[in-house]
Amino acid sequence: MEHAEYALMDAVEDRMWWYRALHARLLDALADVAGPVLDAGCGTGGLLAALRRQDPARPLVGLEWAAAAAARARAKSGAQVVRGSVNALPFADASFAAAVSADVLCHAAVEPADALGELRRVLRPGGRLVLNMPAYRWLHSAHDVRVHNARRQTAGETRAMLEKAGFRARRVCYWNGLLLPLMVLQRKVLARGDSASDVAPFPPWLDTMLHGMTECERRLPVRLPAGGSVLAIAERP
Repeated sequence: MEHAEYALMDAVEDRMWWYRALHARLLDALADVAGPVLDAGCGTGGLLAALRRQDPARPLVGLEWAAAAAARARAKSGAQVVRGSVNALPFADASFAAAVSADVLCHAAVEPADALGELRRVLRPGGRLVLNMPAYRWLHSAHDVRVHNARRQTAGETRAMLEKAGFRARRVCYWNGLLLPLMVLQRKVLARGDSASDVAPFPPWLDTMLHGMTECERRLPVRLPAGGSVLAIAERP
């Protein structure tokens, strides 16, 4: 990503509604994992810090390409953070009980087939993979350009990608559906080509409202048929 985006992420990821909503879903997906967990593309460490709070005894490892972001993630989470590429993971086979990669396989520098092959390699048999991907190519916007996103995809495409890579897809679903109309309005109607990043502090009242809507959706007994992101949980056979 652009260096400025890392700085924005570092400043707001512990409190901005979007990160809190994303981390809540990832923590749900990893809550029962007891062994070592890899955050492949950990950015500035917000998820690693949340995982540390969830289970202080669980071994955590982060992987990040950008040196400054890796250093910040290390300081923020207390986890081991290694510099490297998700396309060629610097870890031994079957090293992890679970791996998570949030909005990473969408980046222009990532080869999804290579990255998924590497994630499969470093997971133990029966190990869990948790992915988050931005949804729908037609939602591509100025923010995607700023963070070097080259792909957005549907839930069906995500499932097919996982199965082609040799994973068993356990659950693939959309989320952030209640806010999807606002996302379309902001990205396709109101935004300009030179728009500022989507990552920014929000007024407290607005941040509370947006986060509350994501929490309402998280607690629904049914999954919505559309959303701004795709969450996938898969298993290495």
